[in-house]
Amino acid sequence: QRNAGSSSDGTEDSDFSTDPEHTDSSESDGTTRRSARVTRSSARLSQSSQDSSPVRNPPSFGAEEPVYSTRRVTRSQQQPAPVTPKKYPLRQTRSSGSETEQVVDFSDRGHLTGKHERHFSISGCPLYHNLSADECKAPTERQLRYKEKVAELRKKRNSGLSKEQKEKYMEHRQTYGNTREPLLENLTSEYDLELFRRAQARASEDLEKLRLQGQITEGSNMIKTIAFGRYELDTWYHSPYPEEYARLGRLYMCEFCLKYMKSQTILRRHMAKCVWKHPPGDEIYRKGSISVFEVDGKKNKIYCQNLCLLAKLFLDHKTLYYDVEPFLFYVMTEADNTGCHLIGYFSKEKNSFLNYNVSCILTMPQYMRQGYGKMLIDFSYLLSKVEEKVGSPERPLSDLGLISYRSYWKEVLLRYLHNFQGKEISIKEISQETAVNPVDIVSTLQALQMLKYWKGKHLVLKRQDLIDEWIAKEAKRSNSNKIMDPSCLKWTPPKGT
Repeated sequence: QRNAGSSSDGTEDSDFSTDPEHTDSSESDGTTRRSARVTRSSARLSQSSQDSSPVRNPPSFGAEEPVYSTRRVTRSQQQPAPVTPKKYPLRQTRSSGSETEQVVDFSDRGHLTGKHERHFSISGCPLYHNLSADECKAPTERQLRYKEKVAELRKKRNSGLSKEQKEKYMEHRQTYGNTREPLLENLTSEYDLELFRRAQARASEDLEKLRLQGQITEGSNMIKTIAFGRYELDTWYHSPYPEEYARLGRLYMCEFCLKYMKSQTILRRHMAKCVWKHPPGDEIYRKGSISVFEVDGKKNKIYCQNLCLLAKLFLDHKTLYYDVEPFLFYVMTEADNTGCHLIGYFSKEKNSFLNYNVSCILTMPQYMRQGYGKMLIDFSYLLSKVEEKVGSPERPLSDLGLISYRSYWKEVLLRYLHNFQGKEISIKEISQETAVNPVDIVSTLQALQMLKYWKGKHLVLKRQDLIDEWIAKEAKRSNSNKIMDPSCLKWTPPKGT
């Protein structure tokens, strides 16, 4: 058994010697060792008595294997020895297919990059690459010639654009706008312009390869995934992001300010200096970790545009992206020690002639099927109750939106019928109490087969089986905290603008 000790520099104090002259034949340690390993400390102990060779192979053992015992060597017992070269374990394959371990001596001085005094891996060792430490530090003659050549080429750059050239560039810009690349001649040296052209050609070639492989297709949803906070989300539909971002296939987004970026490095630098930890606007609702912020599209235009572009990745029927000024956005978040994370949102017109209380509604995919969609819908009707209006979502509804609204309307009606004790019921009274549009109430009653026409009158059937089923679901529901509390709302209806 190997006894290991630790020291201040992380090296091992326990060493084992495979030299017969250093073995101990004590019967208490009758351990049979099938392999022996030459370590750095044993090599330092035996260096004074024997010469070290560049490559040392472990001794081979026959059928009768000798018995070795371990001996602990402390630092106080070690004799001062000169610094030995650094050794790296290399594997050498025998003809039989088995592997043996070799220890190759290399000095730990220098680094392949020439920027460090020591190296700690074989990949950075100058000797392994047949170089010396001084050669890595000093630039080669070829590198010096190339540097002088580049400096000479960059000296040929003109001091500035002439008046005729500036007029030519402006005319080109006014004629073609963004449909063509601006003129680049005389803006920099010919050498740098040639490097830029080569980079453009290489990027276009790589893009064409991706198209041929089917990873990118024209006219389809080119953004496949987005990195959003700690989640990586697969997109569902096309969103009109700028082409330079859309063709990447993957976007990186700040989950607080919703700015979209091209790479992980840019996102990391942005997050280091981004001061946003919650959506802009006023926090009008808070219960526990759930908050709702009211964001004015006119005051926070960029944020609302980015929110609409993000929503289009998961909505099929959304057509409005940039004209956000006539809308108010209600953003629901979940707070933790890092900030307020986006759950979903809905938008509504500031002045709706048809009393639409929702124009667009979205729950982020990572929060779907957890009750947050109904919370957003319930919050929209809660605002309608405060405004003393009857609301309805704007049509057409998406497939998931229709399912969510039908489920919400069903729960509202069954709860109302469960608490209703009279004999005659009015659709208008239900609408005034729940803020649900009468058309939506009638369509839901028809879908539940609770509305009948008999002897010239419309009757509402109180189906006790559906009510009992709803009561059982309410009792089993564990997310009882995912219910909007009207007492936590601090909001007054905005005046018309």
